[in-house]
Amino acid sequence: MTSNQPVPTAIRRAAAGGNAIEIDWNDGSTACYTAKLLRDACPCATCREKRTDPQPAPMLQVLRPEELVPLAVTGMTPVGQYAYSIGFSDGHDTGIYTLEYLRELGFEKS
Repeated sequence: MTSNQPVPTAIRRAAAGGNAIEIDWNDGSTACYTAKLLRDACPCATCREKRTDPQPAPMLQVLRPEELVPLAVTGMTPVGQYAYSIGFSDGHDTGIYTLEYLRELGFEKS
């Protein structure tokens, strides 16, 4: 890992609403990430394929029980020293978010 690479110094649930996380970065900034932002940007192969070649949704789509609850981050597991695997309340947990990708996705907390 190079010294100019972004590295989290703290990760916590955001106080407001509980469906977001905040990451403090080694450059002194703090970024906020909603569960929807992270889920919509999932870098796994299945999600990338769905984003590039979306199929029309069926007219009467039946939702699974886990899709009926508000979307939330249920866990974050380090992957080596370069990424996190993020689990969501809808059961999805296959995306590996590199530190660089997380840094790009976040919006600065004011």
